[in-house]
Amino acid sequence: MNTIRAIVKNGAVLGGVAALTAGLIASIWLQTEPLIEASVRAAEARQLEEIFPPASHSNDLLDDSFIVPANTSLLELRKPRQGYRVRQGNDVVGVILPATARDGYSGDIELLVGIRKDGSVAGVRVVGHRETPGLGDGIERRKSAWILSFNDQSLEQPVTSDWQVRKDGGVFDQFTGATITPRAVVNAVRKTLEYSQIHEQTLFTQAPDEAASAKPLSSHRVAS
Repeated sequence: MNTIRAIVKNGAVLGGVAALTAGLIASIWLQTEPLIEASVRAAEARQLEEIFPPASHSNDLLDDSFIVPANTSLLELRKPRQGYRVRQGNDVVGVILPATARDGYSGDIELLVGIRKDGSVAGVRVVGHRETPGLGDGIERRKSAWILSFNDQSLEQPVTSDWQVRKDGGVFDQFTGATITPRAVVNAVRKTLEYSQIHEQTLFTQAPDEAASAKPLSSHRVAS
């Protein structure tokens, strides 16, 4: 009988400790969640504003977002991701589109591609990849300036046939010992420009109240 009482008592104590621990964890999570979300939002805002600096727009880019479905033609997303409209007043002056290069050396390379209304590239940033450190990771802005070579390019300058790495007869540099990675990124950026050109009316003429505000989607990101 004493043994049973001891078991019941110990069980009650353990249950109380577990409940208290769960309560503490929930309380900490509730307190830190807004801080985490604010940190993620700030990081995303920095990435977007590296592509379109604050002086180039009058809207909050994070609040002017829309969802791009998975497997969208040319963008090749494996899951829905967010795109963003860039405005001066009510005029859409640019968009930032998500894209996936599925043919990276070590897997998918996730991109954000900023495109002005005139069809030129405002900027490109890599936000996720698993390329080889010291070789393929030169696509990261913090590792090299290579990604800046897309700035101000369009489907007219260079012409579409020149949207290749130099090894393939194009105008974009590859990395020493690593051609597959830059080739994948060049192709993905070109296809994103083609997508933007095909969907120009939808992307660049939508009114402010038609823009879907969506909570930022979480994903693995590369610090710029």
